[in-house]
Parts: sequence; C-alpha cells; structure tokens
Amino acid sequence: MEEMEEELKCPVCGSFYREPIILPCSHNLCQACARNILVQTPESESPQSRRASGSGVSDYDYLDLDKMSLYSEADSGYGSYGGFASAPTTPCQKSPNGVRVFPPAMPPPATHLSPALASVPRNSCITCPQCHRSLILDDRGLRGFPKNRVLEGVIDRYQQSKAAALKCQLCEKAPKEATVMCEQCDVFYCDPCRLRCHPPRGPLAKHRLVPPAQGRVSRRLSPRKVSTCTDHELENHSMYCVQCKMPVCYQCLEEGKHSSHEVKALGAMWKLHKSQLSQALNGLSDRAKEAKEFLVQLRNMVQQIQENSVEFEACLVAQCDALIDALNRRKAQLLARVNKEHEHKLKVVRDQISHCTVKLRQTTGLMEYCLEVIKENDPSGFLQISDALIRRVHLTEDQWGKGTLTPRMTTDFDLSLDNSPLLQSIHQLDFVQVKASSPVPATPILQLEECCTHNNSATLSWKQPPLSTVPAEGYILELDDGNGGQFREVYVGKETMCTVDGLHFNSTYNARVKAFNKTGVSPYSKTLVLQTSEVAWFAFDPGSAHSDIIFSNDNLTVTCSSYDDRVVLGKTGFSKGVHYWELTVDRYDNHPDPAFGVARIDVMKDVMLGKDDKAWAMYVDNNRSWFMHNNSHTNRTEGGITKGATVGVLLDLNRKTLTFFINDEQQGPIAFENVEGLFFPAVSLNRNVQVTLHTGLPVPDFYSSRASIA
Repeated sequence: MEEMEEELKCPVCGSFYREPIILPCSHNLCQACARNILVQTPESESPQSRRASGSGVSDYDYLDLDKMSLYSEADSGYGSYGGFASAPTTPCQKSPNGVRVFPPAMPPPATHLSPALASVPRNSCITCPQCHRSLILDDRGLRGFPKNRVLEGVIDRYQQSKAAALKCQLCEKAPKEATVMCEQCDVFYCDPCRLRCHPPRGPLAKHRLVPPAQGRVSRRLSPRKVSTCTDHELENHSMYCVQCKMPVCYQCLEEGKHSSHEVKALGAMWKLHKSQLSQALNGLSDRAKEAKEFLVQLRNMVQQIQENSVEFEACLVAQCDALIDALNRRKAQLLARVNKEHEHKLKVVRDQISHCTVKLRQTTGLMEYCLEVIKENDPSGFLQISDALIRRVHLTEDQWGKGTLTPRMTTDFDLSLDNSPLLQSIHQLDFVQVKASSPVPATPILQLEECCTHNNSATLSWKQPPLSTVPAEGYILELDDGNGGQFREVYVGKETMCTVDGLHFNSTYNARVKAFNKTGVSPYSKTLVLQTSEVAWFAFDPGSAHSDIIFSNDNLTVTCSSYDDRVVLGKTGFSKGVHYWELTVDRYDNHPDPAFGVARIDVMKDVMLGKDDKAWAMYVDNNRSWFMHNNSHTNRTEGGITKGATVGVLLDLNRKTLTFFINDEQQGPIAFENVEGLFFPAVSLNRNVQVTLHTGLPVPDFYSSRASIA
C-alpha cells in the first residue's frame, strides 16, 4: 500500500486529497486547491461578450477552449493564456510532488461562507495541473464539478490502516506488535520471533535492524535492492549451489567454498524452481478443488442423511404403529372372549341359584307340613297319610343328593394367555438386513501352474485378480467326493495355498474356491479337474513307527534293534481302489516269524501285527504261514520264506478283500473279506529280519484277469 500513497495525494498541495472533485479530464483536485488555481478572465474577453460584439471567434472556438494547451512547449516550464489580453505571461510554480501548477488568482473577498463554498469570480478559468487542459467555469463555479466520494473513502481507509500498529509477520496465530524490521530480510519481527528466526550471529549478524516506523519509510522510499551476498556485500548473487541450496556470488566460487558442489546459473534455477513451485501449486490446487467438491458432496450427504433419517423414522414408526394396532385389535378380541366367558359363568350360577331356591322352598314347605302331621294325635288318621309322606320325604331327599348342592361353575376362568413367545419376538425385533458398506471381493483365480497332485493328495493355489481393490478376509476351498457328487468344504482360512491329503487313488476330483469378507461371498472360481495317481508311491513312516525300528534307503528299508516284534506303517493310507505292494526279505536269521498286512493308524506298535483288532496280517516263518486278526489264527498254509523271498500284499477295496503272495504265488485263500475303512501298509519284525519296500506296482495280471471273469 505504500506504493499507492502517491496516487492518493493532491498534485497541488502534495497532501492527501480533501473533498476531492473530478475535473472533466478525469483528474482530481482538492476543492480548496482548485479554488486557489482559478484565473479570472476579463469581461470583454469572455465568450459571452465576444458573442455579443460579433467578434470573429466562433462558438465552436469558445466551446473547445478547454481542449487547447496553454503552453507553447510541453517542457519549457512557461505558459501563456492565449486569447486573454489581461493574463500576463507568468512562470508556473511546482507542487510538492513535482507537478507544474499555475499561479493562484487574487483571493476573493471574504464572505460568511466557507472558502470551498464561497462564490467564485465570474468568467473564471481552471487549468488541470497534470494534463494542462483548461476550462472556463459556468455560473455554478466549482459546484459544477462532481465530488469523488469513492476516492475520499479510499483515503480514509488507507489512513486508518496506516495509523494501525505494525504487526509481526512471523507470528502464527495472533500477530504481536512488531519491534524491529530487518532491512535486508524486509520482514517485521516481534521480540520472540526475532530471537527465534533472526539470531544476532552467523550470516544474519551483518543485517541492519531498524524501528518499524523507520523501516516502513525506508521500504516505501527506497527501491527494492538487488540481493547481495552476505559474505561479500559488494557482490550480487549470480549463481546457485545445488548442494547447499543457497545463492552465491562469483567471489564465493573463486574462494573455493563450493568447489566440489554443483553450481548452476541463478536465473535458470530461479525459473526452474518457479516452474516446480507452479507445478506443485497446480497439484495442490487440484487437491483443493477436489476437497471443495468433496465438501459439497459431504454437505449433500448430510442433507440426504437427514432426509433419509426422517423417512426411515417415519417408516419405522408406521411399522411399530401397525404392530400396536394389531395388538390392540387382538386385545379387543381377547377381552370379548373374557366377557363372553364371564356372562356364561354368571348365567349358569344364576340359573342354579334360581333352581335351588325353588327346591329349597318346596323342601321347606314339605318339612312344615310333615311337622304339622306329626302333631296329629289320631293314630288311624296319621297312618292313613304317613306312608305317602315318608315316600315323598325320601324322594325329596334323594333329589337333593344328586349333585344339586354342587356348583355347576367354578369361579376361576379357564382361559390362559401365554404371551412369552410374543414378548420374545418383540425382544428379537430388529433390522433384518443391513446395507453393505463395501462390495464383496472379486472372484479368485486358480494358479494352474502351481496346482498339482501327488499320490492321493492334491495341492491347489489361487490369488486375487491383479486389479481387485476390495480386500478378501479369507477363502473357502471346496472339493467333490471324487465320483461327481456334491462339493464339500475342505479349507477355510486366509492362506492362498492348500494341500488336501487322504484322497482316493485313481479318482477324478473337481475343485473350486471363493473369497469372502464382512459384506459377503464372491462367486466361485472356475472349476479345476484333478486326477490322483493310479498306483501309490510311498515309503515307511518314521513318525508313527516304534522307536526300535531302524530306517535306511530313504525309509524304504527297515529292521529292528529288539528281539521283540515291532510294528512300522507306510506313509499312505488307502480307502478306495486296488493296491499292490511287495516286500523283499533282505535278511532272515534264526527262523523268526515276521508279519505283513494292513492296519489302522492307531494299531499297537509293540506286539506282532494282528494281535489286536486294528490289524489284518499274515505272519510266516521258514515253513508255513497263518492269517491273524484280533489275535485269532486261521488258515495255516504250508510254504515259508527265506532270505531273498518276496512277499506281496494285494488290498482290493472295491471287492473288500486282502490277499497275500509269496514269490508271485498266492499264499492260501483270500485272507480277509469285508474289509472297509482307511488302511495303512504295515509290517512287524525283530532284529533278525530286514525287509525292503517296493511300491508303485501294477496289480498282478492273473489277479486282473480273475477279477474281470468274476
């Protein structure tokens, strides 16, 4: 605002305008100053007298008199009043702000009016001190010029703001009164901000601090200086150090203070930073625009929420009122039934009262008559009527004894109202549906390259679509039963990979997966078809074996460290299909009797296989063999094993049979029938025996042909 102060000052007096008037040339003057520069024109030279005398000057010339320049040269400093003989040639004066003005006219005679409103001499002329255009005043004088009320108001506001105390420019909330101004920083400081932001040390120690009023004057009068180096006051900043992020001068570079730093031209960095700041402001402007639109959206949401709340409350009140109306109607119906029962009971009791009253009256009359008859002293007359009276008395007594004196109606009401179900329903009255605040997750995608099967287990992997924005809280994996039946859940959790064990061999399974979150469940993924192995590949299981069992050959060969029989199971269980495996006898000393067969997972591990009801086995020595289950020995068969012998086990769960072979020959009949459930290959042996397991074998040809014939 300091720069606009000159625009608010009168060109004549050099002070702020007082009661400014607007000249036809659009410039302004104080009303008092305008009066001071008026020039009176001789009566004989006025336009009116010239028109009256018929001089050669046309009306057009007089009308355009205010458009003529009164100076012979624009920069000579002298002027003449052309056309006015009585106007001497006089040098002009200069106003305090350097504008040339004309000499004031003779002061008018004093009047009781103020100088601004006093009448001006006739035939007066006024010349604008800025553009030097002249105008002859009419009879109204200066009152013919309009007053500039707008300019007057601007000056008042400017003077009020100038009179206000200077405030600190660094206070965050309520600015305090400034105490100093730094001429180099061009910033007003209060004492706390000066101590915090402008300490009297380092590069700022050379800055000059002046009082705020002096700083305002110096800021207004002195042009803004070019930024100079703090270390070299005579050098202007011409370069910019990128590492130090500060402008430097050439002398700083010559002294080597920034020799290893990247230095760029000050103008280039100025334009670059301006561009970066402009781009940043554009982004910030976009965010601000979005924020404004968002605020409009939120305000609309507030209004919509209020409208929806009123509508929803009205709907809720209507529903509850409907329930109350229905309850009132039912209440009226129940009260009507109670009143009906009340009237019925009263009618029955009143009828019984009436009937009993009549009977009592008859009985009382009969009793009075009989008492009178008893008073009769004539025996013959008494006997003539006594028999009839006796029969009548007995008959009346019998009539009273047939429930006549028992109330036909109880005082209690048999009606009973059970309101507990309704109260429970009222307590359970709630909103049955809550609108989803977010959508359900996207459909998962099965990663086919990571899905595989091994023996009777399947591994599946899936993921969310790449462009999915809705998070999933978990997944549900489903498989059918291997025969095209219904799907069942086999996994529910957050992982995106799952291995399913215990499937049937040589079976086809269908798998699918879906995602879920608090809102709901996504659609199913595409169905994946999985084929389990036709034959089983497995080894012995160290995890479930007895601690005396010794493993080798990748858990395919086992022996024992004890003379007692110990059990070891295979890793794979069977519940469906036909499976065949063999065991080679690698060592056979002192004619022990190892056992081969199948067992449940919880079979006893410290006794011979088949001693409990969890195993089905054949134990064999060097001469003969027996089948054993639940410690029951059956089907003794000649033929034993030696070192190098091969024992085969055939588990046919389709036909529910278990058959044994020694050296590719069936050993005895079918060992066990009607076997069902989950079975694991099993062997029991001691330290005199070592066997090696062979898996993944096809079913013997002779058994396949026999099964096809059957």
